[in-house]
Amino acid sequence: QLYMLTGLLCCKSGPAVKGKSAEIASGSMMPIKYIRDAQTAHPTGDPSFAVKQCFPAVVPEQESDPFLMCDEFGPMPSKGAYGDDSDEGFDVPWHPHHGMDILSYIIEGRGRHADSLGNRETFDSPGFQWLSVGSGIEHAEGGGTPEGQRTHGFQLWLRMPKDRMEDDPRYGTVGPEAIPLVTLEGGQARVVAGPLEETVGPAKFSVSVQILDVELEPGAEWAYTLPEGMDNAMFYCFQGGATLNGKEAFMVRQICRFDTSGPTTAAVQAGPDGFRAMVFAGKMTRERVIW
Repeated sequence: QLYMLTGLLCCKSGPAVKGKSAEIASGSMMPIKYIRDAQTAHPTGDPSFAVKQCFPAVVPEQESDPFLMCDEFGPMPSKGAYGDDSDEGFDVPWHPHHGMDILSYIIEGRGRHADSLGNRETFDSPGFQWLSVGSGIEHAEGGGTPEGQRTHGFQLWLRMPKDRMEDDPRYGTVGPEAIPLVTLEGGQARVVAGPLEETVGPAKFSVSVQILDVELEPGAEWAYTLPEGMDNAMFYCFQGGATLNGKEAFMVRQICRFDTSGPTTAAVQAGPDGFRAMVFAGKMTRERVIW
């Protein structure tokens, strides 16, 4: 049985270890299934608007579950900012969605959103706009950053269980002050969704996920542990680089998917330029979808 969604598209664990990574025996680390390069995509069909896509371009939807899509846009200079009362200047023009959850996470610049529910809003970075599409919505995004300043961020699509696909649409924004920040020894993690230690992120979706924005200083070490009840884990590096599990080189604009069938802790050591990555973990739904 197939379930329809639409859009525009061109551990077993305790808390994560804080600070220096724990001494992890090589046989007790979460194995790496693969590391792959993100690919260039043009989600609006406009060749002048390019993103780096890690899933589904290089991680197929069955393996990225409960995530459907991740596009990194920018960093790029803004063409100018437009008001919330205008339909001008949207980088991604009006388009429909059905049966999914969406997160637009902005790490540089200002986010701007409008939708068919009447919401029109801009928000500061680092911040995000979440949209639980349910039975359907149209929206447009972009054009919130002043001219000459940089825009950089991520758009994520997440699955919605079939019994939630006709829910009424919901929307919200979360600014920098409302995203919890967990201090690591030699770094920090912004908790966008799900748990990290005793902290839980403010984004709420219809599937169980963990979304983190992790920054480590050069040479810093961190031991990541998959939250209990989740069975998929991926890292996407977008600044610097790292060594994973003491041996695997992990470079900018690469996606790493782990094997979660055994140990659920991975060792990370930042490279000489530091390391910044998105962590995407969740409980797989294993439902088939058409999109």
